[in-house]
Amino acid sequence: MKVKVFFLRRRLFSAAACLLAAMGIFYLVNFPPAVGAAAAARQLPIYCVQRDQKLVSISFDAAWGNEDTQQLIDILDRYKVKATFFVVGEWVDKYPESVKALFDAGHEVMNHSNTHAHYPRLSADQVVSDLNACNDKIESVTGVRPTLVRLPYGDYDDNSISAARSIGMEPIQWDVDSLDWKDLEAPEIIKRVTSRVGPGSIVLFHNAALHTPEALPAIIEALLQEGYTFVPISQIILTGDYTIDHTGRQCPAG
Repeated sequence: MKVKVFFLRRRLFSAAACLLAAMGIFYLVNFPPAVGAAAAARQLPIYCVQRDQKLVSISFDAAWGNEDTQQLIDILDRYKVKATFFVVGEWVDKYPESVKALFDAGHEVMNHSNTHAHYPRLSADQVVSDLNACNDKIESVTGVRPTLVRLPYGDYDDNSISAARSIGMEPIQWDVDSLDWKDLEAPEIIKRVTSRVGPGSIVLFHNAALHTPEALPAIIEALLQEGYTFVPISQIILTGDYTIDHTGRQCPAG
């Protein structure tokens, strides 16, 4: 008799366990955990843009040196290409004449922070204060207040992205990294960039990298030959309703 009771209890226990497991699966399928929603809502900058046309934007970060800025202006002017330069506020303090030269040549001068700090280490108020300090400096030289920002080191979190957007600035990353800051030789920079560019790409260069002036003409010529049109970042990003997918690609809404 005891054996029968034992097996009956074990069967009831197994049935109950199966029922609980089934209920758990049903709940997970129909009511995903909150962490899933939080992950989907992660704040991202724009890395690239969904474009049917062969549009590409080239950008330069200016934080320290200034040896090649005028040479870059001359190269871009030779090919009638307009680019976007993200400049640090402290760089503006040191080289206001270069900021003016960039603007006068028709290039966008945008924000790369005031002191090149790691924004994830700052509060939202500190990020806003730093961005506005740089904006003030750029506007005092160019007369135009920046609307785009490249966060220092490409380092960001939800807090820093939200802080930038709270003052009407759009954070911009890149999907093609020239790695010119590693002092790669010009042929390697050329190969890296031309093999990775696609419609809507944003390319990262630096204004004081060793071999960028040597590599830039060949890159521009190769992409022009492939049918690309160069536009500043403010002209490649979408306005109105859009979404940013999990890769950072900006896409038209719907």
